[in-house]
Amino acid sequence: MTHRLYSYLRDFDAAVVDRADGGRRVYLDRTAFYPTSGGQPNDTGTLGGAAVVNIVDEDDRIAHLLADPIDGTTVHGSVDWPRRFDHMQQHTGQHLLSAVLHELFGHGTIVVHFGRESSTLDLDTPDLEHAQLVEAEARANEIVTENRPVEVSFEDALEVTGLRKASAREGTLRIVTIRDLDRSACGGTHVRATGEIGPILIRRSERVKKNIRLEFLCSARAARRARADLDLLARLAGSFSAAADELPALVEAQRAELKAAAGARRELEERLARYRARELYDTAPDGSPRPIVVREEKGPIDRLRPLAQAIAAMPRALFVGWTVDPPAIVVATSADAGVDAGAALKSALEAVGGRGGGNPRLAQGTAGSAAAAERVVTALLSP
Repeated sequence: MTHRLYSYLRDFDAAVVDRADGGRRVYLDRTAFYPTSGGQPNDTGTLGGAAVVNIVDEDDRIAHLLADPIDGTTVHGSVDWPRRFDHMQQHTGQHLLSAVLHELFGHGTIVVHFGRESSTLDLDTPDLEHAQLVEAEARANEIVTENRPVEVSFEDALEVTGLRKASAREGTLRIVTIRDLDRSACGGTHVRATGEIGPILIRRSERVKKNIRLEFLCSARAARRARADLDLLARLAGSFSAAADELPALVEAQRAELKAAAGARRELEERLARYRARELYDTAPDGSPRPIVVREEKGPIDRLRPLAQAIAAMPRALFVGWTVDPPAIVVATSADAGVDAGAALKSALEAVGGRGGGNPRLAQGTAGSAAAAERVVTALLSP
């Protein structure tokens, strides 16, 4: 059985009680290395001079997975403290944030994930307003500045009371308490007082199935992310030669201008397509229907659709437009042309392994190559 030290211990000595994998999997009588558990990542560091790759919880004992084998009956372990303390801050910050969300709005935390850059928690609610996020963040940071004690106790599962979330475990529970705020059964590592959590930042929220997922960061992670966001905001403001506070109005104005410009462009494209359609129709060879073919080197094929629709509005016309790169085809026919565009294109594409379809008046699809697309065009124009 491995005696678990954890807490603020950074260095320790221990006896080796077992080895495996050629000395790369080591078991000790005691350890300060925390294994992956409860969503919290494992510690790293060195053991007997070898780098610690992973720490695995095997119930009564803990396996230390090393980059290199070690020998000897006793070893010295050193925990990567910056990594450990960061995990302690994020984990305690999650307890605090979950407690505040429960206190303010009655929302319970159902899933937690601690990542390398940020962490997330899922709430048992389908909706959470932005104003509520701001309120929860402010309340959490207020408690941080109060520097409330964070205490650990061990209590019998049958007698424990006041837990934010009931525990299904039996026997002795490890209880983490934030004074006058929260009591949670948890085996993770935590700071000694809320002041050590540092600033808490709720960066975003999203709907995941029937729940709300919050992304949050604590301490140095929050500061780094806030700095990165401010730098980005400053660059954007600089590109507009404006103050950051003016950006929302400027972006909205530009979006309106772009929308108006896109509408004007579509109208001009449609007018140009009608002029070009008339020219192509008048110069096309006689036929029943009159065939009109347009070949473009570059796509997208959607650029030929206004022209196809304009030609389809003329009497007894068959339009076949295609692009070489990507190999794609659009077909349009007049109502009196006697040709079903969708059926004709689908049949021609199936012969070359292509895909596509549409309705009797307009259809489009893709071929595997330019040569295959050209064969489709030839088939469409064949009597």
